[in-house]
Amino acid sequence: MKYNCALTVDCVVFKNDSIVLIKRKNPPFRGQYALPGGFVDEGETAESACIREAREETGLEVSNLTVIGAYSNPGRDPRGRTVSIAFMAEADLSKLKAGDDAAEAELVKNWQDHQIAFDHRKIIEDALKILSYK
Repeated sequence: MKYNCALTVDCVVFKNDSIVLIKRKNPPFRGQYALPGGFVDEGETAESACIREAREETGLEVSNLTVIGAYSNPGRDPRGRTVSIAFMAEADLSKLKAGDDAAEAELVKNWQDHQIAFDHRKIIEDALKILSYK
């Protein structure tokens, strides 16, 4: 049996009614807002990958990770099949700055008014549902 998907992570960090988003530097979806995240390296846990990717793309040290869910729609990434584990996290936003493959990193208040890459809008909406249950 051949497996043909990569494992990725996405990180949701809220501050009041705003969310940390990056603007993608590279295709696909170059220039669009997206959640910080990326591919899980060999030998790395999903949690460690989430912490690393958040640091690389936003300069933030995230903590208190909570799983939002797993996202596996076969068409979620035009580069090929990926399955993402999405996490909510907390962070001190004073160090927010773009890095790695993020052209920009910012706290976005009206994220609903923007195009969001991949299936990240659904991930954000699912995270908000979890917060509303708490």
